[in-house]
Amino acid sequence: MYKSFVFLLFLVSLVSVGPAAAQLYDVRAGEVNHEKKTRPALKVQVDGKASDVKDFFQNWMKQTYNIKFKSGGLFGFGNSDALTARQTPANAISGKLVDLYAIVVAPSDSTSEVALFGGFDDNTFFDPDKTATEYSALRVMAQTFATAARLKAYRDQIAESEKNLKSAEKEKDKLEKNRNYLRSNTTANLAKIEELLKKNIQNEQEMRSDSVSLIKNGEVLDQTRVQLQRRRDRLSALDRKN
Repeated sequence: MYKSFVFLLFLVSLVSVGPAAAQLYDVRAGEVNHEKKTRPALKVQVDGKASDVKDFFQNWMKQTYNIKFKSGGLFGFGNSDALTARQTPANAISGKLVDLYAIVVAPSDSTSEVALFGGFDDNTFFDPDKTATEYSALRVMAQTFATAARLKAYRDQIAESEKNLKSAEKEKDKLEKNRNYLRSNTTANLAKIEELLKKNIQNEQEMRSDSVSLIKNGEVLDQTRVQLQRRRDRLSALDRKN
């Protein structure tokens, strides 16, 4: 039941992706401004904050291609970071050492754009015309990253849904326990009230009985006082005669 609910949330998240998100994970050709010159680049937008996407990109490139990107200065617009891997082996692109660059920017709070570009040196950058083979290989690399980023985003969404589900189930259990306690407490209170009502009825009966007994006791007291007074009077009369 639990796994089915999580999977349902996952499907809903996929179906709810609107037209505005259609360009996510779709690699497209573009340009970046690098060292005051326009350079061909391959861009892809993914889910996630720029800082998280940057960290994931660096770790993924290291694990997948053994390419270590280093953080550079700020570049471009918004919240962005320039990553560099100078004169590094990248067999997936070329048998020669290459310079690779990645720019991570934040078009919005929930999405990031990664621009990947590179070349053999500072004067030769990959483009679709002059270095078509390397440029195509760079596109494959960008698309492979996009696929990995998509899977990570879905896993993160599922993890978040699981976390929310556990929190909701915990809150449900808490509410159920509190409701059961209140029900039990109410039943106990009603029983006490019933007992008190019975006790009140008993008290009223005893009060009525005591009232009758009090009246009789008053009559007896009056009679006893009269009898006592008569005996005192007789005693006083006998004392005078003697």
